[in-house]
Amino acid sequence: MGGSLAGLLAAHVLAGHADRVTVVERDRFPDDGGARPGVPQGRHPHVLLQGGQSAMESLLPGFLTELREAGAPRVGMPTDMVLWQNGRWFRRVPTSTYIYTGSRAQLEGLVRRRVLANPAISVVEGADVVGLTGDAARVRGVLVRDRSGDSRAEPRALTADLVVDASGGGTKAAQWLAGIGAARPHEETIDTGLAYASRVYRGPAGVLDGDTVGYYVYPGTDQVHGGGALPLEDGTHLVIVSGLRGDEPPTDDDEFETYTKRLAHPLLDRWMADAEPLSPPFGYRRTANVRRRYDLPGHPAGFLATGDALCAFNPIYGQGMAVAAMSAVALRDALADPRRTPTTRRVQRALLGASRLAWDISAGADRKMPGAVGNALDGRSTDRVTGWYLRRVQERSPGDAVVGDAFRAVLHLSAPVTALFAPAVAQAVLFGAPAPTPTEPPGRPEAR
Repeated sequence: MGGSLAGLLAAHVLAGHADRVTVVERDRFPDDGGARPGVPQGRHPHVLLQGGQSAMESLLPGFLTELREAGAPRVGMPTDMVLWQNGRWFRRVPTSTYIYTGSRAQLEGLVRRRVLANPAISVVEGADVVGLTGDAARVRGVLVRDRSGDSRAEPRALTADLVVDASGGGTKAAQWLAGIGAARPHEETIDTGLAYASRVYRGPAGVLDGDTVGYYVYPGTDQVHGGGALPLEDGTHLVIVSGLRGDEPPTDDDEFETYTKRLAHPLLDRWMADAEPLSPPFGYRRTANVRRRYDLPGHPAGFLATGDALCAFNPIYGQGMAVAAMSAVALRDALADPRRTPTTRRVQRALLGASRLAWDISAGADRKMPGAVGNALDGRSTDRVTGWYLRRVQERSPGDAVVGDAFRAVLHLSAPVTALFAPAVAQAVLFGAPAPTPTEPPGRPEAR
């Protein structure tokens, strides 16, 4: 269920274990590789973190080469960006990790072309899943209704040995499971009320190119407004600004530009004054962290959830595409493990495990934001000690290359949290003072 990245990559993996895989997608895939209406964040910035790049390359060898050949910007962090957080500019030390910042439509189009070339995978486009078939013990298929506009049309059943929910954060699987007498998943939520708005600009020649390809001001507990400009594959930049509940960025042209003045530094506002807007602003407000616990006892066999349908993160952290790819790798490895029978619960636990680091990062940061609500706000007793240590990591990461490299590796999902406790990192965090950082936006990378 769902033809987005999570659904396509799951289908790719399952095609190695099944005679036939059917992807049911409510949209019709665009012939020109453009954005799909059913991608709620399609007009907003997307980044592919290092952990997602490794997973994508493992699933689709040569994919990163295709992505670069298509023009997707490969941005070195922190070398290529001017970054600000918690009152400090980051030193532009040599790159320790890369992100891709091209459009979601471009990346998804490349994945779709590769995956759907497999004759074992077919697509039912322009169709809504409206329910499940089976009972409390096992899901046996889905009920599908064509999106013809006739809500009274009788749905048709598609039988399946396995149903995978990759329908995104708006999934209705809980009520569909209840409809066949099965247990609903327990949901964990943390919601800061963060909202953002995005707009495409073309900057003046000689600005935001060469030594600098983008800006970003990270929000935090003391400075809740965030924003930046990230490069796209066509030479334009996607500008994003964010705020919390009650202070959401507007989608009016003039008010959008005025809102950027709320950032902690006028850098972005000054650049926009000389840049040409190429689109209206678009807003987005559904940014809660939501984790659905299908791994707990009592759920039926024959049903898995992946992607945002399993674990949705505050999009401001840019984790969604990476976790979709990492989840597909977890699915592949769980199905191929010769030591264990891949039961539904065992595979679901593997999928949840693939999202755990991203959840810990996103939910852990959002717990501290003012006005956060949800049933998962209370952390573990050990979180106080961990939080103290991580605050010291954050204080040192803008100016200390060793701490910064380790911190970025974890944030970009390419290293476990234990990387922050490596001897050299721990020594700097526990015994060293924060290193000096630039007092003004650093216009050039530091000499190598």
